[in-house]
Amino acid sequence: MAVDAERLALIGGLGGRWNERIQLFGNTKPLRAMVIGALGRLEITMLSFPEEVMLLLLEDDDGRFVHVPELSMRCVLSGAVLMDLALKNRIDSDTKTLTVLDPTPLGDELLDPTLARIAASKEIRDARYWVEFNARDADAVRAKALERLIEKGILSKVDDRFLWVFRSRRYPIIDGAADREVRLRIIGILFSEEIPHPRDIVIISLIDACGIFGRLLSESDHRRARERIQQVRSMDLIGQAVTSAVREIEASLALALHPPF
Repeated sequence: MAVDAERLALIGGLGGRWNERIQLFGNTKPLRAMVIGALGRLEITMLSFPEEVMLLLLEDDDGRFVHVPELSMRCVLSGAVLMDLALKNRIDSDTKTLTVLDPTPLGDELLDPTLARIAASKEIRDARYWVEFNARDADAVRAKALERLIEKGILSKVDDRFLWVFRSRRYPIIDGAADREVRLRIIGILFSEEIPHPRDIVIISLIDACGIFGRLLSESDHRRARERIQQVRSMDLIGQAVTSAVREIEASLALALHPPF
């Protein structure tokens, strides 16, 4: 058990803490099969988490984005960057702090600005602070994620003109394999007792923070999956910080729109 768990920890890039979190699921399935499956997935070129989020937010029929409140979306994209850095062993977090493990730049303009900012901070902050602080970079993260999806041939960019005045940019999906792969991964985790791969935990946490599971699943399936979503989400501290920030923003906006007095 310990050997397989260590191998899975190395695959996920989450170190010893993943070894602890994996115990939450017990012996629901042989870890050996999970390790083999994870190794197989690593042979595929991975999308970054911001890319996966943007892909899942696209409507299949017209290439427009599902509506997510702007402030919530900014926190989700900020959290997606932090989660990529965590899986690349650049940062780690516990319930009180987020720390830099390795400040060496990755050569990735989507991730390096956030890593440099955290590394340069003279104060140690928690994950929630960095989710909210780095939300200011969301426009650049969103643009770069879409640019990469276009470069990879997954999306194409189309400009539509309405009344020859207003322009709305659409991103039709050219190659649906990446989108289907992400969705199938999510469904496979939610409706089984399989031990989630660290990437799956992250994307489930981000989708839940976006509040779009109701669009990805039928109403009955969404109800069935709620407990499992909460279980999976609880395994990642950065994911919890993202969800917490989004929920607080939503509560503040609701209070502003509907004050008690």
